[in-house]
Amino acid sequence: MIFKNISRTKLSLALISLVITFFVWQQGLRDSLNRPSVSFDISQKELEITELALKSMPTNLKKFFIINDPVDQINKSLSQVLFDELTERNKLIWIISSESNESIIDKNISNEFENKNYNLVIDEIEKKSNNSSYKPNTNKFNLFIDDRFLYHLLSKKFDFDDSSLITKSFSSKMFLKILAIRLIPLLTILIGTILALKKLSKTISLKKFGWKEIKSLDLELIDMVILIAGGFVVLGEVISPLFSITLVEIFSKNISTELSQSLKIFFGYLFMAIPPLFIVFYQIKSVNGEFSLKKDYFQFNFLPVKDAVLKGVEGWLTIVPFVLLVSLIMNNLIDNQNGSNPLLEIVLNNNNYLSFILLFLTTTLLAPLFEEIIFRGILLPTLSRDFGIILGIIVSAFIFALAHLSLGEMPPLFVLGMGLGITRIASGSLLSSVIMHSLWNGLTFLNLFLLRT
Repeated sequence: MIFKNISRTKLSLALISLVITFFVWQQGLRDSLNRPSVSFDISQKELEITELALKSMPTNLKKFFIINDPVDQINKSLSQVLFDELTERNKLIWIISSESNESIIDKNISNEFENKNYNLVIDEIEKKSNNSSYKPNTNKFNLFIDDRFLYHLLSKKFDFDDSSLITKSFSSKMFLKILAIRLIPLLTILIGTILALKKLSKTISLKKFGWKEIKSLDLELIDMVILIAGGFVVLGEVISPLFSITLVEIFSKNISTELSQSLKIFFGYLFMAIPPLFIVFYQIKSVNGEFSLKKDYFQFNFLPVKDAVLKGVEGWLTIVPFVLLVSLIMNNLIDNQNGSNPLLEIVLNNNNYLSFILLFLTTTLLAPLFEEIIFRGILLPTLSRDFGIILGIIVSAFIFALAHLSLGEMPPLFVLGMGLGITRIASGSLLSSVIMHSLWNGLTFLNLFLLRT
């Protein structure tokens, strides 16, 4: 029997946790539909960098990087969104890049921006709209030197020289950025596709996959319910944030908003990890009579490190084409796909380097380590023992995708979870899936970092 000798207390805890988890997850998935997709911001940032890179872009490469004028493309994409739904910066970009500014007066948007500097620009545009020969004092626009793309747009609008800010060296940096943004994913997809075809060919010829031995903890499925629903969701996602957010707010009154936001995410993840890991500690101790750090309960199999690292890198490269393909299909099937992880937008628009370090540690170290211990170190081996490896991988990947509370991102996260599960069992090492997970998050983080202008 799958369930045996279950105490009423344990059964009650499991049922209560499941009910709470159902309501938390369904509300979280519903809320994700109201979160905007970060893909719009990403495509716009890419176009901004392309525009700023034009001065240094070799003529023979322009046809590969530029289909239409980047500013025109930005204006077109912004015009397809309701004006009131745009951010203040995007409203201003749309107004500056529009050929006709009669719509500004029609919309009566003067003095509606919270950013007073933006209102100044609107006043200047209205003056020029009323008098085509009007020449503003361009020193006024020095207020925007921290936003080089906006400053560049103003220079085009009011016909003044921006070379003191958009220098040749800066433009060269932007060209290197757009080169990396375009080429790194392409190279990853190419190498990953070759590896995937090679693995598929080998599997077909041998007529077997070659799973390594997987050792599960002596826990039952009801223990998994208590761990995931009770520890991960109820205590980790519902109760822990109350303490972490309160703690950060008490000690971060005199620091920047960006840093405060990053501290909440960093400590939020730490606090979220504590309850599930404590439950794991208690479960192992209750089964074995003790908990020893010397024992490899989760099959990390650190040694040889080289093999674990190579398997992790190989798994990452192999799964990238499949995840991106599913993402592409989803984007084509569903227009304006909402539900992006809010962390992506925070990274994309962050300008504090200490904040960046905290976010980097959270996404590439804390998240992969904690999530792999829970989903591939404990859940996957237990499910594989009771239902078989294939079903174990599928179910654990589905729960992994569901736990991220993003309806739009569920399909690609499910595919990623499948890849992490396959790597875990094929390598026989949890360290491999941790490295693979870290590389995936790291590539996403790197791409967002490069997109900053």
